[in-house]
Amino acid sequence: MKQTIALVDDDRNILTSVSMTLEQEGYSVRTYTDGESALQGIIAKPVDLAVLDIKMPRMDGMELLQKLRQRSALPVIFLTSKDEEVDELMGLRLGADDYITKPFSQRLLLERIRTLLRRNETSRAEGSGQPAGGLLVRGDLVLDETKHQCLWKGQDIQLTVTEFLLVKTLVLRPGMVKSRDQLIDAAYGDSIYVDDRTIDSHVKRVRKKFRQVDDTFDAIETLYGIGYRYKEP
Repeated sequence: MKQTIALVDDDRNILTSVSMTLEQEGYSVRTYTDGESALQGIIAKPVDLAVLDIKMPRMDGMELLQKLRQRSALPVIFLTSKDEEVDELMGLRLGADDYITKPFSQRLLLERIRTLLRRNETSRAEGSGQPAGGLLVRGDLVLDETKHQCLWKGQDIQLTVTEFLLVKTLVLRPGMVKSRDQLIDAAYGDSIYVDDRTIDSHVKRVRKKFRQVDDTFDAIETLYGIGYRYKEP
């Protein structure tokens, strides 16, 4: 069964060229020229991954991402211009899994898409048929890999695929420091370059999500200049 990608950009040349590339690789592609129509289309017929431009009419990529995140952990890649560094960081804080700067290589975009889809499938498949094996419990935290579910003190925390992998990596070895490079490898693999600020933005968003249900949450510690660790319960 073909995996479906939503491509959202008001530049029709990008829609046409990228769609052709993705379809040649065996993906099914649905294109939208504005955020509003994309939101309605994705709600009506869910997709496996979305590629969103930031600057669009009717509803920009930031608002679209916020509305999508209220409903699902759908993998999302942002397309952003070179002069939109603030937008890149804001996009990551809102829950984007990755971003690519325009003008971009279609080969690079294709590789990022493959990586995100592969990680998403792996996250869903891990522990399949072994309910106990897919469950990680550390104090008040419960990670259920079979359901892609994160619970803190019994309350559900909606994490994206990237966020879930980062939390899982830290939780597997409580008390052990994980460098940013180690977290990048865990979340993105070693074939993709991601800088430190991307990980920092993801961690900040993860903390914010936990603190929305528990304002005393402090289980993820920062060791400045070194990395992060999950406090032993």
